[in-house]
Amino acid sequence: MPRTPQPLQLPRPSGSGAGMGPILRRSRGRRRRQQQRWFLAGKGLLLGGLGIGILVGLVRIPDRLDALLLVSQAIANLIAGLNRLAVGLFQLGALLLVVLMALLALLLLAGGLVRLWRALLPAAAKPRPRDSGSAPLPPLL
Repeated sequence: MPRTPQPLQLPRPSGSGAGMGPILRRSRGRRRRQQQRWFLAGKGLLLGGLGIGILVGLVRIPDRLDALLLVSQAIANLIAGLNRLAVGLFQLGALLLVVLMALLALLLLAGGLVRLWRALLPAAAKPRPRDSGSAPLPPLL
C-alpha cells in the first residue's frame, strides 16, 4: 500500500512563541531580560573598577619611581641589546666564513692529492685501434 505524502514541516524560529500564550511569552522574556541586565551591570561595574584601579596605579608611579630615569634606562638597555645582537651576528658570520674556508681548503687538498696520485701511478696501456685495411678518410673542411 503506497504511503501518502505528508506536508513538509519547517522548524519554527525560537522567538516566535508559536503555541505559547501571550502571558507565558511575556513572563519568560522579562525574567531573561532582568537577569541579562544584572549581568551586564555587574560586568560594567567590574570593568570600571579595574580601569580605575589601573589609573590609580599609574598615577602613583612618579611618586615611587623617577619616570625620566626609567625611560632613559630603558632606551640605554635597548641600544645595548641591539649592539650585542649586531656583534653576535657579526661573530656568527665570521665563524661561518672560517668554516667555509676550512672546507674549501680540505676540498682543494683532496683534489690535489688525487691528481698527484694519478700522476705517480704508471699509465695504463691504451689499446691500439686495429687496422681494418682501409685507407684513412680525408679531413673535412
